[in-house]
Amino acid sequence: MDLSPPPFSSFRHEGLDIAFFDAGDPAGVPVLLIHGFASSASVNWVFPGWLKTLGDAGYRVIALDNRGHGASSKPTDPALYHPDAMAGDAVALLTHLGLGSAHVMGYSMGARVSAFLALSHPDRVRTLVLGGLGIGMVTGVGDWDPIADALLAPSLDDVTHERGRMFRMFADQTKSDRKALAACIATSRELLTEAEMGRIDVPTLIGVGTKDDIAGSGQALAALMPRATAIDIPNRDHMLAVGDRVFKAAVLVFLAENEPHD
Repeated sequence: MDLSPPPFSSFRHEGLDIAFFDAGDPAGVPVLLIHGFASSASVNWVFPGWLKTLGDAGYRVIALDNRGHGASSKPTDPALYHPDAMAGDAVALLTHLGLGSAHVMGYSMGARVSAFLALSHPDRVRTLVLGGLGIGMVTGVGDWDPIADALLAPSLDDVTHERGRMFRMFADQTKSDRKALAACIATSRELLTEAEMGRIDVPTLIGVGTKDDIAGSGQALAALMPRATAIDIPNRDHMLAVGDRVFKAAVLVFLAENEPHD
C-alpha cells in the first residue's frame, strides 16, 4: 500500500505560508482534513491511510499543515494560534481552491479548529467529523502547561511529566519546531461553551478511543449538538485512534449517508 505523501503546494494567508495537498479524485466531493497538535497533514492523514481510504472511496482529499506545523510558517507569537485563526486558514484554503464547501474532519486540536470553523463559517461545512476530542472541547483536557515546559526543555531526559514526555517524543519524531508548538499550545486550547456547541447544526460524527485519557466523552459532546452521533473506537488511546479501521469504516458510512442527492 502506497502511503507516501502526495505533492504539496502552498498559499499565503495573513502573512503566513500555509502548505497543503489536494489529492484523491479531483472530480470527487471534497473532504478537508485538519490535523492535531504536533502532527502534520502527512503524519495525521497520509501515513495512517486516510488519504488512501478517502481517495479510494472517490473523494477529493484536501489537507493543510496548520500554522506552526509541517511545512507551513512557524511563528512563535502565541497570539497567532487561537483556534479561530487556524480555522481562518482552513477557510482560506477552500477559497484558494475555489470551493464553496466541503466535508470537514479534524483530529484532536484539529477537531477543535473544525468546530470553530463550523461556528464561524457554517455555509462552508457540509458535515463535521470530530476525532480524538469529546466533551473536553467544552470542559477542557487537563493541565497542558507541563507540555509547553516539556517542549522547551533542553532534552527529553529533563522531562518527567508523563504526558509532557509523550508529546515531546512525538514532536521530536515529527521533527517539529518546538518553540512554535509551545506558542501554539498556549492559546489553541480555547474552549467552546455548551451553547456554542449547540449552535453547530450540521451532521456530525464524533469518534473517541475507549482508552483515550485526553478527549473526554464523545457521547457527552454529541448530546449537546442537534445532529451529532458519537462512536467508540475500541481499545485505542489518543495516539492510536486516528488510523483505526473501525473509525475509518464509520466515517465512510457517515459521509455516504450525508452525500447531496441532486
